[in-house]
Amino acid sequence: MALYDREYIKNKISENISEKSSNNEKSNLAVFIKQTYQLFAASLLSASAGAYIGTIYLVNSLVKIGANGQPTVAGWFWGLVILEFVLLFGLMTAKKKEGLNLILLFAFTFVSGLTLAPMLSSYLMLPNGASIITEAFVLTTVAFGGLSIFAMNTKRDFSAIGKMLFITLIIIIVASLINIFTKSPLFQLVIASVGAILFSAFILYDTQNIIKGKIETPIEAAVSLYLDFLNLFISLLQILGIFSSRD
Repeated sequence: MALYDREYIKNKISENISEKSSNNEKSNLAVFIKQTYQLFAASLLSASAGAYIGTIYLVNSLVKIGANGQPTVAGWFWGLVILEFVLLFGLMTAKKKEGLNLILLFAFTFVSGLTLAPMLSSYLMLPNGASIITEAFVLTTVAFGGLSIFAMNTKRDFSAIGKMLFITLIIIIVASLINIFTKSPLFQLVIASVGAILFSAFILYDTQNIIKGKIETPIEAAVSLYLDFLNLFISLLQILGIFSSRD
């Protein structure tokens, strides 16, 4: 009987330890998710500030009118694009370094907002440009929220689609580079439509990775969500802009 009692006590202690460990993991994950979405929201604000400053104060120096009467971006705009990628690379390298990672996060998102200025300005020049931008942002926000909630509550596992998403992303990048020279509105519509679907799928994929604890740091998770949101917004903006120009 004494032996039985000792085994019973050992089992209860083991169960209690296991339960406490499970609760700690859930608590840590909850904190991770909270920090991720706080950083994501702050990233959107930083990017919005960059886009506002770029559109209001820098657009005249970023956008030049060419000999054919068409707007072109100034050479130093591409310096901003390069800086954006450098900051993103630095951020991923320093994602575990507290303080520095936050500085790089907000520097990257701010510069990414600046690089949006020429595109936003080109839409603002249209008669209904402001409404197109607003509609694209609202649609992106609604889609992002709906897809995030779905990813958090569905039993379906999206982790297997990572490779397919990456391959599709490479194809879209190559197609976009080709269309810089062809400048085909129809081709651009196809690229933007595929992009909208792709980055919607990325939201599902990244959200599930976050809630399953598959991403190392909140900074990295926030950047993933930010890039998904930003690229979905750009895709929807292009789609709405093309249809609006046809009208």
